[in-house]
Amino acid sequence: MTADITPDSLLRGYAMGIFPMAERRDDPDIHWVDPRRRGVMPLDGMHLSQSLRKRLRRTDYHVTVNTAFAAVVDGCAARDETWINPTIHALYLALHVRGQAHSLEVWQDGGLAGGIYGVALGGAFFGESMFSARRDASKVALAWLVHRLRAGGFLLFDTQFLTPHLASLGGVEILRAEYHRRLAAALTAAASFDPPDYWPSAGAITGMLG
Repeated sequence: MTADITPDSLLRGYAMGIFPMAERRDDPDIHWVDPRRRGVMPLDGMHLSQSLRKRLRRTDYHVTVNTAFAAVVDGCAARDETWINPTIHALYLALHVRGQAHSLEVWQDGGLAGGIYGVALGGAFFGESMFSARRDASKVALAWLVHRLRAGGFLLFDTQFLTPHLASLGGVEILRAEYHRRLAAALTAAASFDPPDYWPSAGAITGMLG
């Protein structure tokens, strides 16, 4: 299966509602996954705690997009257990070069504090992974990403699985059939990861996601 996966077949898999994973970093094989229950982040329902609102309003960090894609993937893979093997790493880098995979980076004290990456297809964004090297950096990244997706006209933010971390931020689970229904609608929508005249600020983000 691994030898047959290309950037194009990867996109076809997403359009079918499946996504790839390896069992571990050193496993050369990639498996397609189609969970019975799917995690999604409602673009109008992210929950911002008071502590997160305060952190978003701080001025000791800044956010960029698509400036350190490989470093974000590396950060997501830098765990004792990861499903990101070298083949998956290379596939997403190829999609990024083609403008179909994106990253959002959070910087603090001159270094990469956290980030998130995923794939955009029509009006669907498929979040792959996120990481934090500094406190709450992944939460900050997620809030900025949700704001960007809303501004860009996206209809679906797929998080694959629902973790306790995502649930605390407003993520929910839906059944496979409902996910496929939402996916079909999102794939026909026009959306942009870089919407025209988009100049986000922490105040705008906490206001829109309030």
